Parts: sequence; C-alpha cells; structure tokens
Amino acid sequence: MKMLTVAILGATGAVGQEFLSILEERNFPIGELRLLASSRSTGKKVTFKGRTYTLEAARPDSFAGVDLVLSSAGGSVSRELAPHAVKAGALVVDNTSAFRMDPGVPLVVPEINPQDIAQNKGIIANPNCSTIIMVVPLFPLHKISSIRRVVAATYQAASGAGALAMKELEEQSREVLAGAKASPKIFPHQIAFNLFSHNSAIKENGYCEEEIKMMQETKKIFHDEKIQVVATTVRVPVFRAHSEALFVEFEKPFELEAVYEALRAAPGVRLVDDRAKNYFPMPVEASGGDDVLVGRIRKDPSHPNGLALFVSGDQIRKGAALNAVQIAEIWARGRA
Repeated sequence: MKMLTVAILGATGAVGQEFLSILEERNFPIGELRLLASSRSTGKKVTFKGRTYTLEAARPDSFAGVDLVLSSAGGSVSRELAPHAVKAGALVVDNTSAFRMDPGVPLVVPEINPQDIAQNKGIIANPNCSTIIMVVPLFPLHKISSIRRVVAATYQAASGAGALAMKELEEQSREVLAGAKASPKIFPHQIAFNLFSHNSAIKENGYCEEEIKMMQETKKIFHDEKIQVVATTVRVPVFRAHSEALFVEFEKPFELEAVYEALRAAPGVRLVDDRAKNYFPMPVEASGGDDVLVGRIRKDPSHPNGLALFVSGDQIRKGAALNAVQIAEIWARGRA
C-alpha cells in the first residue's frame, strides 16, 4: 500500500492512544504522522515506532497534506474540524456520534458492511462501542434467519467513558477498601463496587442516549429497517471490555448447531462456550483482544424462534480504535 500521511485527532485520549498501538501492531503504511489534541496538551511528547512526536493543537488548518484522519476527540470537535479535513482532501474515520446517523455518511463495521466504505464523501463513521460488540456476532446469525428483534442488556466498563473514568474506578476502589467514602468526579455515582444506569442523557421516551444509539445504528449497519432493538445499558465496575446479554428473535425457526457453525466461521468472533466447565465470555479475557467473545448459547424457551447468548468485547479496541483502523485499511487498499 502507498505510504500515507495520517493525523490522529484526540491523540491523548484512551482511544487515541489505542489508535497508535494498533497502527504499530498492524504495520499500517504511515509515511508521516501528526498527533493533534486540545491546546492543553500542546507540546507533550508521544513515542511511536521508536520516534518521539510532539502534540500539536488541533485547528482548522491542521490537515493540509493529510490523507487520513482518525478522530476520537468528541462530537463537538469532530463537527467543527472534520469538514476542514475533508476540504483539505483527507478521509476522516470518526469515532464520535457526530455523523453516525447522517444519511450521507457510511456507518461501518468491516465484518458486516465493508462495501459501504466506497460510498464515502470524505467521512466514515465508526459505530457506538456497544453497537459494534453486539452486531459483530449477530450479523452471521442474521444471514441464517433474519433477526426481527433483539433485547439487549449491557454491562459496560469504565473504559467507555475514557482514561479518566478508568482512573476513577481504581481510585474509588482504593478509597472504599480503605473505609473512606467514594468521591465521584467523572461518573455521577460511585462506580467502585456498584453499578448504575448508563450515564448518558435520558430522553423524553425514557431511554438514554447509549440505548438509542444501539437501537438506531443497528438498522443502518444491517441495511434493515425491520429489525427492532431494545436495550438497557448499565455501567459496571470493570476497567475494560463491555459485555452484553442478548435475546434474539428470528423470523423463522433455526437449528442450534447452525448457530454454532455460523459463529465458528464468523470473522471477528471467538466462541467461548464450555457448559461442562461453566466457562463463558468474560471481560477480563476480552480485554486487549480483537475478537468479540460469544457464549451461553441456548434456545429461548419463551419464544419459538428465540435465542439467548452472552458476549464480551474490548470497548477500546474492537469497540473503537480497531474498528476504525480496519476501515482505514480497506479504504487504503482501495486506493492502491
């Protein structure tokens, strides 16, 4: 592949740091690298492939000569700066919610709809982390028998709220174990030894933003307006990797062995389903990995076409940075 000039927008955040790690692991063809962040981080040093880079303030004029922008700096920053990057000739793979439901912007999970990458007009959106972890194992099942409804309950790690939230979980755990009262700063409630409804805004219909993202984005990724999703999203005291209990209703009857066969063959999925040992997906094993772990696979006795399963995936990797880099790899190969 041709060597590219790559900019990381939001380079100091948890996802920004993971971008760098994954780009190095996968030997992405970088000729020149620019690390962009807020003015607070200007001048800080970051090492990539043995070379030290100085962080620059992200501005509208930061993208001259850039081929690819990997963005994870927050929705407001993306809305402000992504158009400038596109105007300068770059492709923006955006990891925020800014463009996900824009009908003119592809929303891509490479294992599902890589063909949509070619339809970009300068911006490709990365889906919400919980959506990605859900749809990667569901799509191969959707091809067996169309999924008509999904009921999801999430167990979302602190990593979903960024590096400072992970630090808060660690600090609160120490406080509580020492007999002190937890002092929430990033989260609205105590996260150590506790769980609570996802900390995104609650809308008039009673659903929070995180739940609405899962409900809306799945339709767009699957290109299927008929599929219905309802979700309850919850923060749990886990550092990294989200888990989800999924209850799936198919259009037609299915064979359980066909489910196993589809998941064994599915890209981005690893089957972890040992009933004899009571060994199933766990966030501690999903952390740092690229695959979505899938297990607890069983028919739902309450519905003739129902399936229950449990999944776990690294929110920072497949749920964010890895998915974006995979998109960029496909795009780059198409330019070669």
